[in-house]
Amino acid sequence: MSRALTVIRAGPGVTVQDLGRPGNLAFGLSRGGAADRLALAEGAALLGQDPGLAVLELAGAGGVFEASEEMRIALTGAPMRATLDGRRLAWHASHLLPAGAPLTIGPAEAGVYGYLSIGGGLDTPARLGSRSTHLVAGLGAPLAGGTTLPAGPDAGGPVGLQIPAEPRFEGGTIRVVASLQTHLFEAADIARFEAETFHRGMRGNRMGVRMEPEGAGFGLSQGLTILSEAIVPGDIQITGDGAPYVLLAECGTTGGYPRIGSVLPADLPRVAQAPPGAALRFRFVGLEEAVKISRVAAAEQNALASKRTALLRDPREMRDLLGYGLISGVTDGRAGEP
Repeated sequence: MSRALTVIRAGPGVTVQDLGRPGNLAFGLSRGGAADRLALAEGAALLGQDPGLAVLELAGAGGVFEASEEMRIALTGAPMRATLDGRRLAWHASHLLPAGAPLTIGPAEAGVYGYLSIGGGLDTPARLGSRSTHLVAGLGAPLAGGTTLPAGPDAGGPVGLQIPAEPRFEGGTIRVVASLQTHLFEAADIARFEAETFHRGMRGNRMGVRMEPEGAGFGLSQGLTILSEAIVPGDIQITGDGAPYVLLAECGTTGGYPRIGSVLPADLPRVAQAPPGAALRFRFVGLEEAVKISRVAAAEQNALASKRTALLRDPREMRDLLGYGLISGVTDGRAGEP
């Protein structure tokens, strides 16, 4: 194995992820894949490669990693404290990881899921068309120290680039569409659901997250049990105690709790990245508006590469070089001019 990334030490939630395994609901397997799919697109844009390549998902904290040879990397998703040989690395940016140099990634400073992408992607064995770890289905497991991950061939490209990340790490307003059971809820409860401020509960994982209402819970007058139906990431189930539960990548394939609505895919990363205690509100939109939102989100994702900028200014590109502080104690050479 000539080109590889070695896990020296890993947090409890470090897994290999990609875009998942769509199309397997009939076989009892949910899509899975990265909790924040936008972060994969951001990493791919920084490295100039396919967003479907496998990456490392870092749930809550990272670890220590080492490359067998020089590699391009990108850090996206929830910002975490990353250092290379003790030097702090910018997040939402691409860097060069020298062979044998320890890359240390600490706990999340905002959000929940951080991502480490490498040039060429991780080339671990594919199962059912994906390299992603699906913990609920028993496909793969969290990574442990001493694991060596093969890397795919890298076509190469620039590093030292940064990209503006969509702010999605502190909660906010989540847009939803009606589900098959929305009409079963009283109109007053739907209005109260939209007016309510929820807080992301402590209970949550890659299957879904619990939302704690500030007021009373929600439910159906005829009870919470309905005929079990297919469920997908984004569905908002109302659990037995009236608290909403937003399903994420590793949710089940069927469920018997009523769904008050379903989160738009464009807003699901905001739910996944909301840390415990973060405030969220839900707003219903019509299908026509939802389609427009999805189209805009897809166009913005496709244009991510055009938003890359250099992390550091090249002095040769500075037209007014004397207008910059280049060395501590030396600033604008024109100071004091009339």
